[in-house]
Amino acid sequence: MIPAALPATSRAGELPTGTGYAPCHHGELLQGVFLDDDGHRCAGLVTLPMAGPGCAAVFTRRPGTAPEALTVLPADRTKAARAAALAVAECARRTGEPPCGGDVLLTCDVPVGLGLGSSTSDVIATVRAVADAYGLRLPGDTIARLAVRAELACDPLMLDGRPVLFAQREGRVLEVLGPALPPLVVVGCTLGGGAPVDTLSLPVREAGDGDVRAFERLRALLRRAVATGDVQQLGEVATASATRGQQVLGHPEFDALTGIARQAGAVGVQIAHSGAVAGVLFDPAAPGLRHRVRGCLGALDAHGIPATRTFTTFTTTKELPNGPAHRGVDRQAGPDTPRRPARLPAL
Repeated sequence: MIPAALPATSRAGELPTGTGYAPCHHGELLQGVFLDDDGHRCAGLVTLPMAGPGCAAVFTRRPGTAPEALTVLPADRTKAARAAALAVAECARRTGEPPCGGDVLLTCDVPVGLGLGSSTSDVIATVRAVADAYGLRLPGDTIARLAVRAELACDPLMLDGRPVLFAQREGRVLEVLGPALPPLVVVGCTLGGGAPVDTLSLPVREAGDGDVRAFERLRALLRRAVATGDVQQLGEVATASATRGQQVLGHPEFDALTGIARQAGAVGVQIAHSGAVAGVLFDPAAPGLRHRVRGCLGALDAHGIPATRTFTTFTTTKELPNGPAHRGVDRQAGPDTPRRPARLPAL
């Protein structure tokens, strides 16, 4: 994996080159329709951070070439290609240099279609690499604006890791919920056999007034959970949001997942509202945590639900039980923190 922030190449005779990195996430703790400060409705979400998998990008500028002469490898990363073009125009405007073409090389270990934010990770890494090649470090709100233009909706992976309610279709923060999430241990898994979810094919359900009021209540509860460090309340919010999400996603294993969480003494479950990934949430301070996690892994296996990764949202040196695809625990990371290689299963 390429380091998060290396200086652009400046030695004589070498093309200016920049690098960028972006993490993924583990689906959402809360997603729905909320009111902004002006009382307008907008779609919003709160993601669950996960250190480990991510996307690295290298951008090599080719001064003197046409700005549309951009190549991206792998060639199917069309959103990253749009992001590169937008980032070149933005950086050229900021530096006063003429826009030019170049080459983007992406190295990603985020499975596609599971709801881990793979496309946003591609896009943000690309934008950061282009900016680095111009000797710039773009602010988060600018990266968010470019990401939305590139892929129509994006996750808040360009921000500093604080829990935020983020308007994914507008690229703006609706509310900073606090400095950090309450600590969690997450046993990750995939529903639907891990098959990618085509979000464009999902039915569109318009939110009514009652839905908005329900989402606003969950928002208030999550704000309180973050402020007080209440892991139990956070789990209740995530479970309620995941349950509402089943009106669209309809995962057949969802009832089994919530039953496993109850039997294992977890505080709740969370899902990717636009994918197949899910997580069973545990309070790390709960007695017998190791036994609870082992029991959860065994129950998931018994129900045919593939476990993927056990991780934490806080820094730790302790080890948790590992399944075949588990590699201990990870720490919460900011946008420029080096990551370990991904250990998600091949799905």
